[in-house]
Amino acid sequence: MFVLADVAPVAARSVDAAYANLDHAASAPALGAVTDEIIRVLPEYASVHRGAGRYSQITTARYEEARATVSRFVRARPRDSVVFTRNTTDAINLVAAAVPGETVVLDVEHHANLLPWARRGRRVVACRDTVDETLEALAAELRRAPAALLAVTGASNVTGEVLPIGRLADIAHDAGARILVDAAQLAPHRAISMAGTGIDHLVFSGHKLYAPFGAGVLVGRSDWLDAAEPYLLGGGATVDVGSAEGEGIVWHTGAARHEAGSPNVLGAIAIAAACRALTDIGFDRIGVHEHDLRRRLDAGLDALPGVERLTVFADDDLDRVGIAAFTVAGHAPRVVAEHLADRGIGVRDGRFCAHPLLRRLGRPEGAVRASFGVETGADEIDRLLEALADLI
Repeated sequence: MFVLADVAPVAARSVDAAYANLDHAASAPALGAVTDEIIRVLPEYASVHRGAGRYSQITTARYEEARATVSRFVRARPRDSVVFTRNTTDAINLVAAAVPGETVVLDVEHHANLLPWARRGRRVVACRDTVDETLEALAAELRRAPAALLAVTGASNVTGEVLPIGRLADIAHDAGARILVDAAQLAPHRAISMAGTGIDHLVFSGHKLYAPFGAGVLVGRSDWLDAAEPYLLGGGATVDVGSAEGEGIVWHTGAARHEAGSPNVLGAIAIAAACRALTDIGFDRIGVHEHDLRRRLDAGLDALPGVERLTVFADDDLDRVGIAAFTVAGHAPRVVAEHLADRGIGVRDGRFCAHPLLRRLGRPEGAVRASFGVETGADEIDRLLEALADLI
């Protein structure tokens, strides 16, 4: 009933084929290339930047090469800084501590891109029915009062809808502001060009990029970061410490200023390995794969009585990454998720750390979210649809 054309994974599966993992938007499984790279480098793992020994020199070189790989992956500008963080939330909090003024955000953001900005002043703009109307509302707000930053999601973690980043960057820059893009859901699915679209600051997490080893990334212009107080105070962030009372301390500029302590070297190497693997697969190929799976999933959900897919915008032709949120009439989201789990299908239920958006969509109690990636096949989509049909 639900079968369209066959859709095979575009990357070899590294997980149990009996389990349908449709929860990539929360944490994506490690790609085989990522796991292989970690196993390869572990025997020579050592400290970075502070040792003269061979293993320390090797590990330092790999850590800095990971920084360069990430920069190439997102097509950053030559002078952009790449700072390794714990995750997207950590990266956004770092920028929030450095931004020299107010930030404008949309009401559809993940809490990570909504809550930190309140420290320096935050203005929230409500989304309109269409993307064009929403962009005009943002432009009007930035014209009404100056802001230092426009912070937006690249792709919704609830609906997967992708915003036009280049147009948003133009709106921000025309108003004298910068733009930060939360690419946690965008980076695993779409090619990103910071230089080409005008992104000033970009953040994403390794654990959503098939590198679940506890690291994230902030890429962007360095002047705000160099002017801000170090995010963490400790070893590695200083050029010189004059006294225990803090007098005469000289702080580093660049990434080192905000990477005090021993960094998550393996997490950074894992992210770089994922960047290389996704580049090798090719985002054109990934896009086609996701498009086919998304059509299959949408058609199947729309054919089920009582199932409603959630969308923020009314635009018919809006791009979407591999995420679909939905509700099933008469069944609480947790009941649906548990029914699917009993059949070996993993999804997410709840409010997805986007409570204002779920209220806007009329689903304050939450929804169910299915999300997929390069290792997902058509059989997993079909199993989800068949299990939902059984429940209904």
